[in-house]
Amino acid sequence: ADTMSRSVMPGVKVRIYTPKGATGTLPVIVYYHGGGWVIANLDTYDPSVRALVEQTGAIVVSVAYRQAPENKFPTAHNDSFAAYQWTLKNAASFKGDPARVAVAGESAGGNLACAVSMMARDKKVALPKHQLLVYPIAGYDLNTPSYLANTQTKPLNKDLMAWFFMHYLRTPADGKSPLIDLVHANLKGLPPTTLITDQYDPLMSEGKMLADNLQKAGVAVKYQNYDGVTHEFFGMAAVVPEAKQAQALASGELKSALK
Repeated sequence: ADTMSRSVMPGVKVRIYTPKGATGTLPVIVYYHGGGWVIANLDTYDPSVRALVEQTGAIVVSVAYRQAPENKFPTAHNDSFAAYQWTLKNAASFKGDPARVAVAGESAGGNLACAVSMMARDKKVALPKHQLLVYPIAGYDLNTPSYLANTQTKPLNKDLMAWFFMHYLRTPADGKSPLIDLVHANLKGLPPTTLITDQYDPLMSEGKMLADNLQKAGVAVKYQNYDGVTHEFFGMAAVVPEAKQAQALASGELKSALK
């Protein structure tokens, strides 16, 4: 993929990945990286993004939203929505098709992607054609079955999640915002969704609950859990066979949604 950097607004950049040798107008995926709204960056998640570019043939716009603790809730959420709107407005300038845009993200980025869909719906902005949510943060309940089963797991466990929330949320009350507590939010009218979870991950229970609640709200959902792997497995296709499977599933769903 070829990459270039563009500025959305002061403090918020995007990195645009275009498939090598691409011609014509291409669909666009707006991608939000993980790291609990606090850590990691575009480079950390570069393998995931390149896999999506290669396997979907779409342009991927990877968003460097501002992070906590310097920037508290809802900064990352507002930055993410601003980057989505910027993409709709500017897609043509990088050979993207503004009528074929999806959102995607991992972990905190999966939370941001779903929140962007909700914000688009509520603000009457064109909805994404699809949302790919990979082990998303979908609630503020640190006592779900998977939290209790994964107190010591690497790379993500209960203590680290508590640390992320402490840095990003202004007060615990922010944890009840629909933008954080996706499982209890109004999910009606959201785009068709691919939702991926994994076994050794505190976020597994809420991911499954989000998939169930999206379906109850009338949203088309493709849900897949991968056993035997940990949080962050998605970008590790070079060494983890399940990551290859998950990337193929996600890319297939995105491709057909962005036809």
